[in-house]
Amino acid sequence: MVRIVIVDYGMGNLASVRNALRAVGYDPEVTDDPAAVAGADGVVLPGVGAFGAGMQNLARRGLDRALQQAAAAGRPILGICLGMHLLFAAGEEGGLRPGLGLLEGRVTRLPGGVRLPQIGWNQVLVRQDHPVFDGVPEPLWAYFDHAYAVEGEAPSTALALTTYGRTYPSVVGRDHLLGIQFHPEKSSRAGLAMLANWGRMVCDLSSTRRST
Repeated sequence: MVRIVIVDYGMGNLASVRNALRAVGYDPEVTDDPAAVAGADGVVLPGVGAFGAGMQNLARRGLDRALQQAAAAGRPILGICLGMHLLFAAGEEGGLRPGLGLLEGRVTRLPGGVRLPQIGWNQVLVRQDHPVFDGVPEPLWAYFDHAYAVEGEAPSTALALTTYGRTYPSVVGRDHLLGIQFHPEKSSRAGLAMLANWGRMVCDLSSTRRST
């Protein structure tokens, strides 16, 4: 069994993410230990709250460096909601602040004219094939809860788009990094299917690593 860890930095729906992964056959460990994060087969970075506070909490525990080490080693990392935002270079919530810098781009506030935060179901339009979408029916509807999103409609990392006030990337990916703006753990069968697919990606990569 692969070792999947959920990063505890004081700002995540840890129990719901853990329970969702258990529901699709995995037994993740919740941890705030940097060594456990850096050495895991797969890392989930969840999150609810503000960008600046999230980065501050990661840095206080040494988890920012652990995540960067895991990424440099080619470990799969899944960022959910705020966790996705923190993968990027910067976020403007509370003033422009640096993120983990694992993906290029910045996170900005959704425009006026719509109720913020966006809370509820919205459509996700897949624009690039990716294993995380295997077996996930289209149209894909998912549960969102956020007021900030990655800037720009079509950065090179955008795998899927959603429109609310503006069109923004709702799923991003590059190499072994994956970010999901919505909450897959709250998005019924489609969300669970995506978590199961990510778990299989972790297993496949771990198997390849151990056989070489």
